[in-house]
Amino acid sequence: MRPHRTGGEDRDAGRDLDAAPARRDWRDVLTDATDLAVLGIALTLAALPVVTAAAAVAAASAAVHDRYSLGSWPSARENLTRYGRALLPGVGVSVLAVAALGLLAVDLAALAGGRVPGGAPLLLVTVGVAAALAGYAALVVVEVGRRGGRGWREAARAAAGACRNRPGTWAAAGGVGVVAALLAVMVTPVAVPILAGYVVAALHAVARRTVLSPVGQS
Repeated sequence: MRPHRTGGEDRDAGRDLDAAPARRDWRDVLTDATDLAVLGIALTLAALPVVTAAAAVAAASAAVHDRYSLGSWPSARENLTRYGRALLPGVGVSVLAVAALGLLAVDLAALAGGRVPGGAPLLLVTVGVAAALAGYAALVVVEVGRRGGRGWREAARAAAGACRNRPGTWAAAGGVGVVAALLAVMVTPVAVPILAGYVVAALHAVARRTVLSPVGQS
């Protein structure tokens, strides 16, 4: 039998439901910053064999997605499970990504050094293409995270649809990639692993309002 509630209790309950959420203070911000730094270091270490890079990125993206959607980080066991599950499917993705990055780097170096005809206009076009590819790859990473760290093919198709339907989000994700690349060149090499965690978080923040596809089960 449901207990009878007085009018005063009803008003108190209403005030509780309408109360604004507690504001985050500097300790919460510091905790998140530390967690992202640790995530970036773990991502870098897990990606060192190169062929495991995609699995490391997938697990890190899934962890950031949990932080945004659930309000807490997954356990170490869950992270390791996702990483192990993504190893084999991610080998081909890792090889493809490394090959694409290598070709772009060689092309940009040749254009910047004047060894290839075209000069500054062609260099700008190449940088634009690189930024577009980076934006697309970034949205793929976000979608993989939303799927619990797996489903690269489905994520690639969903990201392609997002690029067509929401070019602003595509451009913003590409901008994050370009800024990340510049920071990686400018900062000391020791800080690059820490930067990795912040980049993954920034990508999710950019795409947070964009539902690329239904979120899969982890």
